[in-house]
Amino acid sequence: MKNRIITISREFGSGGRTIGKKVAEALGIPCYDRELIQKIAVESGFHEQYVQEASEYAPGGMLASAFAHGAAGPTNEDYLWKIQCRIITELAEKESCVIVGRCADYILRDKAHCLRVFIHADMAFRAKRIVEVYGEREASPEQRLKEKDKRRAAYYRFYTDLKWGRAQNYDLTLNSGTLGIDRCAELIRQLY
Repeated sequence: MKNRIITISREFGSGGRTIGKKVAEALGIPCYDRELIQKIAVESGFHEQYVQEASEYAPGGMLASAFAHGAAGPTNEDYLWKIQCRIITELAEKESCVIVGRCADYILRDKAHCLRVFIHADMAFRAKRIVEVYGEREASPEQRLKEKDKRRAAYYRFYTDLKWGRAQNYDLTLNSGTLGIDRCAELIRQLY
């Protein structure tokens, strides 16, 4: 495959989505994030909101997953995972692009020429950012960050059997709180 792909995994609130869009714009290639949810929803027939939630969280929680995965047949989440894998693979075959989240780093590990990036930042930076950018309530943004990251980690572990955020799973990890959003985007662009 001749296309070059950048996958961006990220902690919630670290600016990974924004960084991905900036990199794609600078390189003149498409960035797929919410567009993936739309594509999966159209193909699966499920509502976009359901796809968004189901494609970031481990099916039915850890205990239910241990019993259901493979034993009682595929779940809706397993069905969505298969569609997600196919769509991400097809996008990588079609064109060079940036793909944000959705385990794209894992899905494309043996199928495409990828620069696999993980964006992280400290809790204070991320909490401030989700209040300012996403309009989260200032009462407990840290709790929202912990919950979202915990769910992303469980989903990643469930479908990849790898630890989400572990440096060995990526080519590059960047601290957006220290480096800044624009600097992270520029570093990724330079490595492309």
